[in-house]
Amino acid sequence: MCKQSNINSSRGLFLLLALLLLSAIPAGARPPAIQITHPNTTSAEELSISINPANPQVLAVGANLSFHFRSSDGGATWTEDHLSSSMGVAGDPCVIFDANGDLYYSHLSNPAGGSWLDRIVVQKSTDGGLTWNDGVGVGHNPPKDQDKSWLAADRTGSPYRDNLYMAWTEFDTYGSSATKDSTRILFARSLDHGLTWSDALRISDRGGNCVDEDETVEGAVPAVGPDGQVYMAWSGHDQIWFDRSFDGGVTFGQDIVITTQPGGWDFAIPGVWRANGMPITACDVSSSNHRGRVYVVFSDQRNGIDDTDVFLCYSDNQGATWSLPSRVNDDTGASQQFFPWMTVDPMTGAVSVVFYDRRNTMGDATEVTLAVSHDGGATFTNMIVSDAPFTPWDTVFFGDYIGIDSWDGITYATWMSMDEGDLSVWAVKLDAPSGVDSRAAPETHLVMSVPAATSSSRIRISFTTYDDGPVQLSVFDIRGHRVRSLVTESRAAGHYTEMWEGADNAGRGVSSGMYIVRLEVGRDVVTRKVVIAR
Repeated sequence: MCKQSNINSSRGLFLLLALLLLSAIPAGARPPAIQITHPNTTSAEELSISINPANPQVLAVGANLSFHFRSSDGGATWTEDHLSSSMGVAGDPCVIFDANGDLYYSHLSNPAGGSWLDRIVVQKSTDGGLTWNDGVGVGHNPPKDQDKSWLAADRTGSPYRDNLYMAWTEFDTYGSSATKDSTRILFARSLDHGLTWSDALRISDRGGNCVDEDETVEGAVPAVGPDGQVYMAWSGHDQIWFDRSFDGGVTFGQDIVITTQPGGWDFAIPGVWRANGMPITACDVSSSNHRGRVYVVFSDQRNGIDDTDVFLCYSDNQGATWSLPSRVNDDTGASQQFFPWMTVDPMTGAVSVVFYDRRNTMGDATEVTLAVSHDGGATFTNMIVSDAPFTPWDTVFFGDYIGIDSWDGITYATWMSMDEGDLSVWAVKLDAPSGVDSRAAPETHLVMSVPAATSSSRIRISFTTYDDGPVQLSVFDIRGHRVRSLVTESRAAGHYTEMWEGADNAGRGVSSGMYIVRLEVGRDVVTRKVVIAR
C-alpha cells in the first residue's frame, strides 16, 4: 500500500487576475500573462503542465527541483508546494493526468545514502495534487545513471487504455568523456496505474556518448496514437530518431531517421546558460481530418548561429515516412526562437507550440510566442503571449524546457521569466479564436442531461449514444477524484437513464458541493456539472 504524505500548503491560495484569465480572448488580442509562482519564489524553472481531462478546471505544473503548482479553478488561483520522497526529488519534472483524473509526477532521484540519478521516481496523486504517495523507482541499475524522463498516458479507447509509458536516457556514467561509456534510450510501462513498472527496455538501436552534448542520445518524449500506438522521437548524432510500438509498448522496431538536425541538439543562445533543440512528439487522437497524424517539433541552427528556428515534421503513416521540416516561427529575418514545446488538442486536433522569441527585441531581451495551427501543421498563426520582454542571465541556470497543454479548444502555456537574475513562472490561457471551427469535425455523438443543481439524494442522468461501443459513466469531485463509477460496459447505440444515489463507490453519501459527470463512448467524451445542496 502506498503511503500518502500531505504536502505543506501553508502558503495557501493567492489570487491571480482571475477575471482577466478566465475571459475569452478576442481574435487578434494578446491574452493576459499571469505569474503563478509566489512573489517570494525566485528559483523555479524547467516546466511541465497538464490539464485534468476528467475535470479541466484542475491544472498541474511541475518545476525544478521539487515545485508543484496546482489550480482547481481553471487557473484563476494557484497553490505552490513541494514534493518529497524517500528516494529524493532532484528535478527534470514531468506531470501528466490519466483519463481517470489521477496525476503523476516523474523526476530524478537523490536518495539519502544512495546515489544521485540512480533511478527515475514516479509519484502519484489521486486528489489532483493535494496529497502524493512516496513514489516508485524505475530503471534502478547501479552504477548507471538515469536522466531526463518523460511520461505519457493512454487516454484513448484502445485496448491499452490506462497504460502509462515513460522514456528516458541511461548514462553509463553521467558526464564521462571516456570512450567506454555510452548512453541509450530506455522505456518502461505501467499496467496498474503507476503502482508498478516493467523492467527497462532499450529502444535506441544506436547509442551515444555520455558527455551530455550533441553525440549523446537524449530527449525521448513518448506519445500515444488513436489506436494505442506508442511513438517517440529523440536526438543524437545530428539527427532526429524515431521508434514506435503497436502492442502497447511490449516491443519496438528499428529506429527511423526523421530528418537531420544540423549543428546537433546542443547549441548556444546568448544570455542562456545552456539551450537545446530536443524533439517533442505528439499525435492527433481527435476526430479531426488529421486523426492519427504524428508530429515532431524541434529546433536547430541550420540557418546560422544567429537564426535558431523551430521546425515541425509530420507523418500520416504511423511514422514510416515523414514530411520535410517546415518552420513554425513566421518571422522573416534572422532571430532566435528556441526551447519549443508542443501539444495537440485531443478533442479538436489543433497543434500548439510555445517557444522563446527574439524577433522583436534587441540583444538578449526575450519574449514568448504561442503558434497555433488548425490545418494539421500546414500553417501557424504566431502570437506573442508574454506581457513584456525579459533578459536572462547566462550565470543563472534557466532550465531545459517549458510547457504547454490543450483540452477541447483551451490551451495553457507556461514559461520562465527573469528579472535581475530572479526566475518566475508565468502562464497564459488561450481560447480558440472566434471564427475558427476548433473541432474541424462533427460534434461528439453523445447527448447527456444532468440537473445543474439538486437537493435530492437521487440524481437522474440521461444520455443518448449514436455509436455502439464501450461506455463509461463516472462522477468526479471538483479535485478530479473519481467518486463513483456508474457504467463500465459495452452498449449498443440508444437512449439510457442511470440513477446516481448521491453516494461514492463505497456507498457513503457524498457531501454538498460541485461534481463533474463524465460520459465516454469510444473516443467521444462529454462532461456536465451538478451542484448538490443538502
